[in-house]
This record gives sequence, structure tokens and C-alpha cells, in this order.
Amino acid sequence: MSKRLGKQTVAFQNPPWVAAGACVVGKKEGEGPLAEWFDVISQDSYFGEKSWEKAESTMLRHCFALCCDKAKTAPSDLHGIFAGDLLNQCVSSNFAARDTGVPFFGLYGACSTMAEGLTLAAMALDGGFAETVCAMTSSHFCSAERQYRLPLEYGGQRTPTSQWTVTGAGALILKNGGGSGAHITHATAGRIVDAGITDMNNMGAAMAPAALDTLTAHFADTGRSPQSYDAVITGDLGQHGHNVLMELFRQEGLEFSRIFTDCGVLIYSPEQDTHCGGSGCGCSASVLAGYILHQITEGEWNRVLFAATGALMSPTTAMQGETIPAICHAVAIENMREV
Repeated sequence: MSKRLGKQTVAFQNPPWVAAGACVVGKKEGEGPLAEWFDVISQDSYFGEKSWEKAESTMLRHCFALCCDKAKTAPSDLHGIFAGDLLNQCVSSNFAARDTGVPFFGLYGACSTMAEGLTLAAMALDGGFAETVCAMTSSHFCSAERQYRLPLEYGGQRTPTSQWTVTGAGALILKNGGGSGAHITHATAGRIVDAGITDMNNMGAAMAPAALDTLTAHFADTGRSPQSYDAVITGDLGQHGHNVLMELFRQEGLEFSRIFTDCGVLIYSPEQDTHCGGSGCGCSASVLAGYILHQITEGEWNRVLFAATGALMSPTTAMQGETIPAICHAVAIENMREV
């Protein structure tokens, strides 16, 4: 029996169960409105290390270990880890997983990596290729600033449309069948969409058309509407990108502002002066593993569409005057009592 719905969406015959989620964040994230849903809030941005890159890898390693503990699953019982991050060659994820002994799939989807990882992990489980897997990702404000923009010591001004890269990590362990609570039921793979934007400080606007493309495909493929969900949550468009996407949807005749929000908007409060909000792989991952998963498992929400977005440029292409291609992957997560 085909599991495909349309050109971009798959419906899982045996929806994988979310056995546990874990999230570790930095001090600034712990000062925001979602603090009570984070498992660990570190007051040390170095996480005991001597460089920002090592700090990010250590943060992700701690997150992975915590997720295994919460799922009562030893790393040796995993059949795969799907992980990636923002740094060159995905070094944060590679070094975090290098001592686990678990088959590893390195991914790069920029800030969409968590949704990409969940999609591939769920496919592996539903296809019978694995029984227990982990999807995880991370980002760190200081390591991202050094790679994509300027060293912090430079003290450059941030533009009004800029976002703040979240120092955070998120991990979910998925298992075949069983258990009540959150299950991955559908996944819509995104297409690369290029809106022609070249400003690296306006990534929200660059990613919004990709979110429109994937969400529109999801609704068309599944026959569902925005009102089929208790919440539709993008990540990480930030406030400006969120506003752009809402306007794009209004032009398409779709209105669902009551249930629609963004991880980059949720994670910080306006008083924290992050301009347009959060971004980075760790933004949507930590919000998903903490706040969103809690809302689902506690029955506040029964059906959520998690649609993570990513800007696919590099510092080299940006300096060469290239535009910013973007991607969005969407995953439907439902509170199921019996599977």
C-alpha cells in the first residue's frame, strides 16, 4: 500500500512514537518565557569548554544523554542518530556523537534540520529499517556569529530585521509503535525556494516563501486545512518573517492567525532585545522538545504541525553576492492513545 499523499507528503502506516524529548539551553534562553519547559538551563555559555564550538558540541552531547535517560534507552539500543547543526561540516553533531558507537546520519538543513531529522527518522522506523532512533540538533549564538557574521569582539550593530541565534539543543527519541502520547503521523518534504533576497540579516523574509510552499503542499496533499490543527508552528522565521508569511497566506485566501505562531517568536520576550526573535537549529529543536511536546503529552494540543525553515546560504556564497535559497520541512505530530 502506498504511503505517499501527493508529491511531497508521506502518511506513516505505523506512526512512530516519541518516547522522550530533551532540551538544553543557555542563560539568555532561560530568561525567556519558555524557561519552565527546558530541562537544563546553563549559566555558563562555554559549558565548561575553552571554545564556542566545543561548547556547542558538549551541550548537544548532554542533551542526547538526557534524552536517553528520559526514554530509559541506552545509546547501544539505538539503530541510528539523525543529526546536524549550522557549523562547517556539522562538527558539533559529529563530535557529540563520535563516542556513542551508534550508526550516524549527518544532516544539513540549516534551521530546518530538526524537522528533516524527524522526517528521515520516522521513515526509517515506519519502513522497518530501525526500531529506535534519535533525531537531534543544536546551535550556539557565539559559534554561529563567528562563522556567519563577525566575531563578537567586533561589536557591530544589528539591523532591525536580524534575529538572535539560540544557544540550545533538542533531541527526540522515536520508537516503533506502542505507547500513548505524541506520534509522528505525516511528513511533508520541502522544496528549495529562492525569493531573491541577499540580505543575511533578513533571513525571516527569505524563508517565509519556503514555508508557504511547504504548508500549502501539506494541506493540498493531506486534504487538511489549517483548522485541522490545534497549532501550526514554524521555525525560525522570527517576528518579521512570521508577519511576511501571514501576509503571503492572506494573499492566498487563508486565515489562521489564532493557531499560527513561530518558535523564533515564542522563545524570547520583547524585553530581551533580540530584535526579530530567535533563529538557529537549536531554536525550533529546543522549543519542540520542551514546550510543544509538553503541550501534546499533557493533552493541551492533540494535533500540531511543526514546520521548521532553513536558509541554505553560506558565508562564501553571501560574499559572492548570491541569493539566499530556503527550505521548509513539515511534520504532523498527534496525541494518539492507541496505535
